[in-house]
Amino acid sequence: MQIESRTNLLFSFEKMALRDAVKSSAGARAFAEGLYELLYGRGSEERKFEEWCAVVSELPRRQTRVSTWPIVTVFGFLATPDRHIFLKPNVTKIAAREYGFEFEYESRPQWKTYASLLAFADRVRKDVRDLKPRDMIDIQSFIWVQGSDEYEE
Repeated sequence: MQIESRTNLLFSFEKMALRDAVKSSAGARAFAEGLYELLYGRGSEERKFEEWCAVVSELPRRQTRVSTWPIVTVFGFLATPDRHIFLKPNVTKIAAREYGFEFEYESRPQWKTYASLLAFADRVRKDVRDLKPRDMIDIQSFIWVQGSDEYEE
């Protein structure tokens, strides 16, 4: 939580929902064990990701839901950016459309959308290989610039 708090990847309402979710020892344990399994567990990436989504969706909540794409993807991205990518839905949908990639998006975090995002990232990595992207941080940054209105043409 301390590492993520030093980033601007999550919106403040997502940060608050997450803090509330892990405030109890049961929530903190479920979160920590689920994240460990995502990062280091055995089995397919699909199984691990689906189980992680289930853990996050079952965390205690007060007002705002915890199971959002940014929350589900930020910790894998920060811990293992060689394997995991971060999803900000609106920016990514715009970037994929502008890029000509058919991004299979569903609002509920699940493997099909994440697999589509990984395929998009792989295509971008291949297309920009001359720029020597090191990991998904570079790829996600490229996607952000493509989809964000901060960088108008």
